[in-house]
Amino acid sequence: MIHVDPVTLEFNGVRLEPLAPRHLDGLRAAAADGELWNLRITSVPAPHETETYIRTALETANRVAFAVVDASSDTVIGTTSYHDIMPAIDRVEIGYTWYARSRQRSHVNTSCKLLLLSHAFDTLGCAVVGLRTDNFNYASQAAIERLGAKKDGVIRHHAPRRDGTVRDTVMYSIVRGEWHEVKSHLHYRLTRNAQ
Repeated sequence: MIHVDPVTLEFNGVRLEPLAPRHLDGLRAAAADGELWNLRITSVPAPHETETYIRTALETANRVAFAVVDASSDTVIGTTSYHDIMPAIDRVEIGYTWYARSRQRSHVNTSCKLLLLSHAFDTLGCAVVGLRTDNFNYASQAAIERLGAKKDGVIRHHAPRRDGTVRDTVMYSIVRGEWHEVKSHLHYRLTRNAQ
């Protein structure tokens, strides 16, 4: 049975550290890079909502939230979480992920996912790691598929969006037996993109 505790993970110039109130200004600045709160298909907080966003992340059962930090500059560039943690079946999901616009389509997402997936499978002993996104968030779906996750299906009328509409949720997963190949693929992507 898995047990997920807050932990600091670092790789490839990216550090994941347990989200805390001290990350408030950094998260505000990261969200302002692209005014990400204006995207209706994400959960990025507006500047005045960031304190509540952090508090909710820390108080939500079955969630361990991280600040994503550029290790060389100590700058907060986004956030991500383990959530919907189900110890009885050795399952976690990775989500609530967003990065400053200037860090999107860079090595950051692949590096973060490699850190989180490695910790989940190699340290925690997970049997499966899930990922989910809004049915209209095509960029997120493409990013999840580039990781090597398999599409499980769509849950219709599943969760409210900030604008009051209700989204369908696209579900993906990686199972333990696929992890070795996915891990090799992610390392290859990072090596290829570094050239």
